[in-house]
Amino acid sequence: MIRFHIISLFPEALRTYLGASMLWKAQRDKKIKIKVINPRDYTHDKHRRADDRPYGGGPGMVLKAEPLLKATAKVLSEAKNKSRIKIVVTSPRGKQFDNKMAIKWSKQYNNIVIIAGHYEGIDARVKKVLRAEEISVGPYTLTGGELPSMIMVDALTRQIPGVLGDPESLEEKRDAPREIYTRPEVFKFKGKNYRVPKVLLSGNPAKIKEWRTNSPELRSSSLIYKRG
Repeated sequence: MIRFHIISLFPEALRTYLGASMLWKAQRDKKIKIKVINPRDYTHDKHRRADDRPYGGGPGMVLKAEPLLKATAKVLSEAKNKSRIKIVVTSPRGKQFDNKMAIKWSKQYNNIVIIAGHYEGIDARVKKVLRAEEISVGPYTLTGGELPSMIMVDALTRQIPGVLGDPESLEEKRDAPREIYTRPEVFKFKGKNYRVPKVLLSGNPAKIKEWRTNSPELRSSSLIYKRG
């Protein structure tokens, strides 16, 4: 089982997606466990303030070090195998997350702590104390680290054996066609008929396999227009 610990100021932004579909089933089947931790729970003032203005000036607020470190310390104190823990800080300046990392982490770690950055980011001392790795999910800047956190959890979870049911559901391990079709064989939209390619209806496994392997990004034969 992989245990995900997401430290976020906005837990409500995470719960709907993390509690639905494949991720819900993975938790039900005890393949993963997801815990969302609010750093405000590790503050001591009456306003539960987990952010403050940056030294040196500048716009926006910065997440304070103490609440984040205390929240992470709680996670680490409860972890059974401390040699298999990965700590990540979401950041647009971080290393690009990809499928190779998802595969590696799913096999290497049983506890993954994701600190979701927000506002202008987090106090730099958090990364230094925890020796955390900054990770980005793409060449763009988001308003917070909640979406990157969910992306990483999703990508990692689908690599766990048994989560997807059929191992062939892992597209990266098979020759998945760029185009796929389902019923009906023909449907009409705005006066035009859109048909499934004939080869997929041929019943010839060899030809179908060849089509699936060599399917171009767009086949002219996949759209047959007929005025109705």
